[in-house]
Amino acid sequence: MHPPDVPDVPEITPTDLKTRLDNGDGLVLVDVRERFERRIADLPEHGQLRIPTGEFFQRVGEVDRTRTVVLYCRSGSRSAWAARVLLERGYSDVLNLRGGVLAWRAEVDPTLRAY
Repeated sequence: MHPPDVPDVPEITPTDLKTRLDNGDGLVLVDVRERFERRIADLPEHGQLRIPTGEFFQRVGEVDRTRTVVLYCRSGSRSAWAARVLLERGYSDVLNLRGGVLAWRAEVDPTLRAY
């Protein structure tokens, strides 16, 4: 459980994210994984911002406040942390990809390499 001052992070399932991407919903995807992880497996290209967690505080200003932001990582924990950072800074439309790339592989694209 999080302390009362830390906002809960809303989530989106991989299936719902794929539907929204297919519908052209104009989401901002933010990949907070390390560079080497992208070479192993990634979501389809949708103009993702690539901001590793170690750079997130310095680069948070690159994330568009006016659009729905979906953050993802391998399993969903680093992206949940990054989503909390955005919520604490006043971003209002932030979603964490539940289960991250692993869940995307399980629900949407089984051809992705597991890691």
